[in-house]
Amino acid sequence: MKSAARRVRLRDMLIGDRAFYAQVIAIVVPIIIQNTVTNVVSLLDNVMVGRVGTLQMSAVAIVNQLLFVFNLCIFGGLAGPGIFATQFAGAKDDEGVRHCFRIKLMVGAAMLAAAFAVFIGLPDKLISLYLAENTAAQDAADTLGYAKTYLAIMLAGLLPFTVTQAYASTLREVGETRMPMVASIAAILVNLVFNYLLIFGKFGFPELGVAGAAIATVLSRYVEMLIIVIYTHKEAIRFPFICGAYRSLKVPAPLAKSVFLRGMPLLVNEFLWSSGMSVLMQCYSVRRLDVVAAYNIASTLSNLFKVVFLSMGNAVAIMAGQALGANDIEGAKKSVWRLIVVSVGSNIIMSTLLIVFAPLIPEIYNTEPHVRQMAAQMLYVVAVMMPFYSFAHCCYFTLRSGGRTVLTFVFDSVFTWGVNIPIAYLLAYHTPMTIVPLYFAVQSVELFKVIIGFILIKKGVWIHNIVESKEATA
Repeated sequence: MKSAARRVRLRDMLIGDRAFYAQVIAIVVPIIIQNTVTNVVSLLDNVMVGRVGTLQMSAVAIVNQLLFVFNLCIFGGLAGPGIFATQFAGAKDDEGVRHCFRIKLMVGAAMLAAAFAVFIGLPDKLISLYLAENTAAQDAADTLGYAKTYLAIMLAGLLPFTVTQAYASTLREVGETRMPMVASIAAILVNLVFNYLLIFGKFGFPELGVAGAAIATVLSRYVEMLIIVIYTHKEAIRFPFICGAYRSLKVPAPLAKSVFLRGMPLLVNEFLWSSGMSVLMQCYSVRRLDVVAAYNIASTLSNLFKVVFLSMGNAVAIMAGQALGANDIEGAKKSVWRLIVVSVGSNIIMSTLLIVFAPLIPEIYNTEPHVRQMAAQMLYVVAVMMPFYSFAHCCYFTLRSGGRTVLTFVFDSVFTWGVNIPIAYLLAYHTPMTIVPLYFAVQSVELFKVIIGFILIKKGVWIHNIVESKEATA
């Protein structure tokens, strides 16, 4: 009898009812659609730039890797107030959400100032880190030139990107996931159309190559910002947090302090993790410059298959965070374990599909055969690891939903810098190991994160209602 009762409890913990899955679908499907369309267009952008030349594709990949650090810093900087906003939304506290939105705007402004200082002051040094010493002098000079041109234009898109993220993340935290998806899809279509027109000079437009790709991206960023900002203010009755949001930037000191203390580890984490990804790419690039092109192809293609587990992380953050804010501890626990089951299960399917298509999709790129082969082999590595990525990703967002930001910092960036990067550095600089075994060795370390994440989630260290605590109140 006890054994049967345990099985019933376990089933109830891991498998939800129709209402649960309906809520998951309502949250996740718009995010999956948005991420899928984004990655499809990113793939088409990649292919279009790749048709101009391998050096141009490598240059764009290098700059995008650098901008990836800024993007993740924005996500990290907004995640701190976002944790509070999600729990305030669960507690039906519009004023609390409004304060968190204001904090996001201030954090975004600080991130923008820092990014402009770095990218305007150090472009040559940053880009040159990815140009392997054995690269031909002319190829290195051409790649540097293409990259600087692309970066200079892309800087104009940082402002609308930041504003969009502040609005879109807050909308998701209060339960609105459809409009961020709509705005993103509209922007993506603009990006795709103008990429075609400006990269290749079609229908009377100038043929601008990598500069055209950058201009198209910047245009799309402004379109996305306008759509989401206008919509939010127009629907102020549905989203009360925006009412009076700009009358003042004043935020209660206790809340500001609490957001800072809990949010700073997330910001530092995203900076260290994203810069860690850039360092890993630099380690891979030691093998040859064409490794950058292959890695770029593999990353772009694999992102199409990662959309499910990346989107499930958002579902964990929203559903667990709102349950914690409403003091529904049992509901939060069930949501987390059920979402982990859905995420891992769906990603076993996605990894199987990636194994099937890995040798086929790189063929759409107009680059050297050995680059396409290298990219396909990297895709096999990603496919094998994807269920483990999905489990670790859910663990990260579970820890974050309860405000355990120091733990997320250790779980994510400390692990990256303390384990992944030393392994990559030693193998890249001190062994003759070729790129694919090296890449697999670095990625397989994710198994340790799965074990650590399982222990932390099972022990319940993440369970914490932060908006009910004294330091989070006005």
